[in-house]
Amino acid sequence: MPRNKYPEETVKKILDTSLKLFVEKGYEQTTVLDIVANLGGLTRGAFYHHFKSKEEVLDAIFKENFDVEMHPFLKAKNANVANGLERAKLVLKDALLTNIENEKQVAITYLAISLMSSPRFLVEKLNSDKATARLLEPIIAEGMADGSIRQGEPRVLAEMFMVLTNFWMMPTIFPCNEKEMTAKVQMIKEVFNGLGCPIIDDETEEIFEDIYIKILQEIMPENQ
Repeated sequence: MPRNKYPEETVKKILDTSLKLFVEKGYEQTTVLDIVANLGGLTRGAFYHHFKSKEEVLDAIFKENFDVEMHPFLKAKNANVANGLERAKLVLKDALLTNIENEKQVAITYLAISLMSSPRFLVEKLNSDKATARLLEPIIAEGMADGSIRQGEPRVLAEMFMVLTNFWMMPTIFPCNEKEMTAKVQMIKEVFNGLGCPIIDDETEEIFEDIYIKILQEIMPENQ
C-alpha cells in the first residue's frame, strides 16, 4: 500500500466524520463501519492505521477539545488586564463564546452532555475538569494576591467552580426545566459573589443562560 503523504489530513477527516456521526446517530449507535462508509473513499485499513477503535477516536476528539479549551488560558496569561479577577473573567467569557461561535465546539459540547450517563466518560470528564481547575487555580491565586478576589484557598475555589458549572449544570445528570436552569446560573453567580470572587458578571450570566437553555432545548426537549 502506498504511504499516506498527508496523515494529519486523514486523522482530521476521521475525527470530523466521527464527531458528526456521534452527534447525529449517537455514540453507542455508531460503528467503525459507519465511520468508514462516510470517509469519502478512505478504507477501513486507513481507519485502523490511525485508530484501534471508535473509543480511541472519542478519546482523540476530547483531547483535541481540551487543547482548544486551553486557548482562553493562554490568551489571558499575556492579556493586559487590571488584576487576577479580570483575568479570570476573560478566561470564562472567551471559553463560553468559543462554545457559541465555533460550530465544532458546539457539537463536542452536545456529544459530551449526551455521554454523561456513561461511567467511563464521567471519569474522563472528571479528569479533564481537574486539569482545567489546575489552570484556573493560579489565576484565582493572582486575584487573591492583588486583592481583587477575597483571600482563601484558590484550589478549592477553582475546583468548586468546575463542579458547579460542569456537573451541576448538566441536565443529563440533574434534570431541570428552563426556569430551574436560569435559577442555577443565578445561584452560581450569587455563590461566587458571596465568596468574594465575582467571576460571573451580568454579560457572562446572560451568555451562560443562553448556552445552557439552548442545550436543554436541543438535548432534553421533554423537560420543557
